[in-house]
Amino acid sequence: MTSTNSPTSAEPTHRVLFGAVAVGWVIADQLSKSWAVSTLSNRTIDVVWTLRFQLAVNHGASFSLGAGFGTWIGLLALVFVGVLVWKGGSVRSRLGAVALGMIVGGAVGNVLDRAFRGDAGFFHGGVVDFIDFQWWPVFNVADIGVVCGAVLLVISTLRDPRQNDSTRVNGRSDAVMQSDNASATQIESN
Repeated sequence: MTSTNSPTSAEPTHRVLFGAVAVGWVIADQLSKSWAVSTLSNRTIDVVWTLRFQLAVNHGASFSLGAGFGTWIGLLALVFVGVLVWKGGSVRSRLGAVALGMIVGGAVGNVLDRAFRGDAGFFHGGVVDFIDFQWWPVFNVADIGVVCGAVLLVISTLRDPRQNDSTRVNGRSDAVMQSDNASATQIESN
């Protein structure tokens, strides 16, 4: 007798975790940028060592490359976010859900800046950056989400799929437990 359900389709997804992390990251990013715009418009705050908060607006891509292509960068980011949201609905590990949520939240935070933080109209704004180490390009909370989320995503894909934290019960996966149950049922019927 063959089963139509594969073990992977029986595994739960973590779309709620993915969505919560993405929305939370967007909120944290936008609140921090609002603080930066209102507080740092006419001053710099020295925090510790070389870390300081200093307002900068980036109309290009990472490291201010591609200035003048902000609209195209924003539209490309929207397509990228759409693909990640589609994939995020089927993520099967908690770590993967958190990673994709951070990436999507960060990307959406920067897209919102491009769309709404400009005087020249829709999608002619710049990304608000304010975290400055003085030896690294200035960045923001959204950038932290994209970079750290990408690192976590790589780690989650390198993990052994049998160690998926969402399907482990007492050190055994659901697939192994289902196999044991099927074997026990087969023995009892004989």
